Amino acid sequence: MARYRGPRLKKCRAVGTVLPGLTTAATLERPFPPGQHGARRRGKPSDFKIRLVEKQKARWHFGLLERQFQRYVREASRRKGPSGLNLVKLLQSRLDNVVWRLGLAATIPAARQLVVHRHIMVNGKRVDRPSYQLKAGDEISVREKSKSKSFILEAVERSAAMPRPAWLEFDPAKAAGKLITAPERSDLPFELNEQAIIEFYSQKL
Repeated sequence: MARYRGPRLKKCRAVGTVLPGLTTAATLERPFPPGQHGARRRGKPSDFKIRLVEKQKARWHFGLLERQFQRYVREASRRKGPSGLNLVKLLQSRLDNVVWRLGLAATIPAARQLVVHRHIMVNGKRVDRPSYQLKAGDEISVREKSKSKSFILEAVERSAAMPRPAWLEFDPAKAAGKLITAPERSDLPFELNEQAIIEFYSQKL
């Protein structure tokens, strides 16, 4: 697959902000684009670049390929209501994102690995698709046989002190959580202009 495997902070520098789903770094030591002339670049960005950066922020944070991301944009545009808000809710409802927000993994790529390796269950059934769309009321838990693994125990212990969005609840004793309501736009962990993403694709899709 065309999955990026290079330095993650390089991507963060390219869009000018830390993407918490991609890296555990709290801040950028060099908040300018990578490259020999990155620190000297000046000038007002074009409308196209502004929209492109917003699109890349969302795509890289959630770890999606371009074709996958386009499918989400199409689905968001098809649904009733503001397309930008629909897009954010769809992305935040992915299983790998929810596993990360519950604190069971340090990053979304790490959460995706947990899901693919079948450590995660949804409503008592094993699910190995990171893109699985969760709904309000769905229960997410660690598989019984996986609870004794050291990396799971460490993650559950670490998650007990982590802040979680209001639409999620988590019981460390059971290593299980629940999606209480649909994800809120305000709980997105980084600044994003979702309308710019819709505008970016308005003439492409």
